[in-house]
Amino acid sequence: MDQATRDTLIEELIRVYWIEVEATINYLAISVDLDGIRAEEIKKSLAADIQTEIGHAQDLANRIKELGGRVPGSLAFKPEQTALQPPENTTDVVAAIHGVIEAEDSAIEQYNKIIRLCDSIDYVTQDLCIRLLADEETHRREFIGFLKEYE
Repeated sequence: MDQATRDTLIEELIRVYWIEVEATINYLAISVDLDGIRAEEIKKSLAADIQTEIGHAQDLANRIKELGGRVPGSLAFKPEQTALQPPENTTDVVAAIHGVIEAEDSAIEQYNKIIRLCDSIDYVTQDLCIRLLADEETHRREFIGFLKEYE
């Protein structure tokens, strides 16, 4: 692969790396911050997903390095997940669920973009992103199921 393609791929991997890191931060906050009996299942699910999101970020960081990129530190971080912030009303489970779904949509969109970029160019990155995409789609499906119970 030529250097321009490699640079583009690294840039897109860094973007999805930050999506995963930011989701981890917000899942941690929401999994602790939500209140009420109705929130317990959501809190448990998010607490479990923290490790999955960190694992995704680690896998992405390793691939960025393998491609010759540098994994950015916190000073390069620019938060974007406005919908995934812990709700002001700590019993607003529906807002938290909507935030998770929106964050998953963003990750899914970015993984699909990278998968298309890699086609016939970088099967290792493509395979990694397909695997991580499957996790994101499963998590999104779970939260759509939660939403059905509340709406």
